[in-house]
Amino acid sequence: MSLSHHSLVAWQRADDLFIKLHQLSLQRFPAHERYELGTQTRRAAYSVAANIIEGFARRYRRTRLHFLNIAESSLAEVGYCIHVALRLGYHSEAQANELETEVKRVGAHLAGLIRSTRAASAAQLGAVIVVISFIAWLRLT
Repeated sequence: MSLSHHSLVAWQRADDLFIKLHQLSLQRFPAHERYELGTQTRRAAYSVAANIIEGFARRYRRTRLHFLNIAESSLAEVGYCIHVALRLGYHSEAQANELETEVKRVGAHLAGLIRSTRAASAAQLGAVIVVISFIAWLRLT
């Protein structure tokens, strides 16, 4: 079954990042960190993909933007989790760099999705203003 959000590159990249971080946190983190930093990393990465889906499912652009902004914030948290895991020695520097590159890729696509949603909202608002102005002009004439 193909859902409409499956065509979004931002979601595809976020989904891939979640799977990779989920597997890495379970395989590479010490047992006690699987339930601390590992859980937080998985939750934050899951939140990115899940909020893109939820935002895309919303009817109104304003609520869509709300969820996309949450996804963007969760992505920043993922970046910090990767940083902390590196400092604690759970990732190699090369692996952390690879993950940070993936975070940036997700971020670029997510930022594009946010920009296009904002632009569509602005265009819709502009059209409403034109119609209201026209109606006001008709009443004056």
